[in-house]
Amino acid sequence: MKNVNKTFLLGGDLEVNRVGYGAMRITGPAIWGMPENPQNSLNVLQRAVELGVNFIDTADQYGPFTSEQLITEALHPYASDLVIGTKGGLVRFGPWADIHNDASPQHLHEALNGSLQRLKLDQIDLYQLHRIDPRIPAEITFEFLKTAQQEGKIRHLGLSEVSVDEIKKAQEFFNVVSVQNRYSVFNREWESVLEYCEQQNIAFIPWFPIGGGMDSKKEELIQNIADAKGVNIHQIALSWLLHRSNHILLIPGTSSVTHLEENIAAAEISLTDQDMELLNSIAE
Repeated sequence: MKNVNKTFLLGGDLEVNRVGYGAMRITGPAIWGMPENPQNSLNVLQRAVELGVNFIDTADQYGPFTSEQLITEALHPYASDLVIGTKGGLVRFGPWADIHNDASPQHLHEALNGSLQRLKLDQIDLYQLHRIDPRIPAEITFEFLKTAQQEGKIRHLGLSEVSVDEIKKAQEFFNVVSVQNRYSVFNREWESVLEYCEQQNIAFIPWFPIGGGMDSKKEELIQNIADAKGVNIHQIALSWLLHRSNHILLIPGTSSVTHLEENIAAAEISLTDQDMELLNSIAE
């Protein structure tokens, strides 16, 4: 059975626990506006840090702006080891799918400064390009991010929903320390990106880590493993990711303290080689 590390050195200088927290779900319904009970969101954030989470992922378009505001209200002044990663490059005009690309230097300038102000930071530990904008040459976006980093507004830079070739292009401008692509025990579309991240010592941060596409046969397989260990199938899905690669950082999101505690407890689950072989076969 492979050794499963508890931490990852992000960017070579920020040690984070591999189970973090994704702060998209602390906003209102459909990722729009403030939640009905803001105190509940504050409780979730504070409990996450109490349980050892020291990496929180957010974005300016969650709300929009709401997630960043709640993080500040709940946790500022921040613990010295807390790493907050936020993202820019998408603009939200309404609930759920009413989202548009904008990775122009003009927008990213406003987005970055807005995030710095809302989070009450002089420098963002990890700033991630939410999407490459197909309307704008990627080189223009990357040049802006490189300059913002040189100005001291950004410590480390990451990408989201990118191919290996796109990562390589970005690396011509700056050191890429993280990549967020959709990936789970059920969805291995970006296996090649994960492998490249391992080669380059880049953190791979899967979004939708619990995934979907669970037919009855797959669900039964995972349920059997979960039952044997006294946990639920979502915890097994998270544990598989931790075992799959030591370069994976988890950011499961929830607005429930109970689910938060279950997600973090997934780090304590041991999967055998046989468990992994069965789980690996799900996507085949």
